[in-house]
Amino acid sequence: MTNLLTVHLDTNYLGEEMSYTYEREINYYETDKMGIVHHSNYIRFLEEARCRWLRELGISMEILEEKGYTIPTLEVNCRYKTHVTSGDVILIKPIVTEYNGVRMKVSYDVIEKNTGNVVIKAWTKHCFTNTSLKPINMKKNNIEIHNIFDKLLNEALPV
Repeated sequence: MTNLLTVHLDTNYLGEEMSYTYEREINYYETDKMGIVHHSNYIRFLEEARCRWLRELGISMEILEEKGYTIPTLEVNCRYKTHVTSGDVILIKPIVTEYNGVRMKVSYDVIEKNTGNVVIKAWTKHCFTNTSLKPINMKKNNIEIHNIFDKLLNEALPV
């Protein structure tokens, strides 16, 4: 059985990314003795979605590292709403909800595809660093990358 991994990019009429959804099938080995996804796996799922999202935006973790940047995770918050089991498909929707050039917060809705039920509501906080893990300001270090994250934040803000 293959793992279902699908990426959806919703676009506006200009062809610019407006939202992103990462689709993932739950594997049996990710469940616990009760048959539900072990809570620790959700953090991996969030990182998978975030890394795929960055890749789709043209700034994969590998590209960032080649340019001398890292984006370590500083904090994770996860509120569990319902459970999923092996074979269920989840949709993960990351959104940049805070960004100032040095730090970023990504919020996530994780939804069970067939029912539409919210599985978890989560967020992760990150900072931008050089390869020595010294915090940097992307606006001063790489305006192109800064503009991508700034645009993502502005798309997430209410009109």
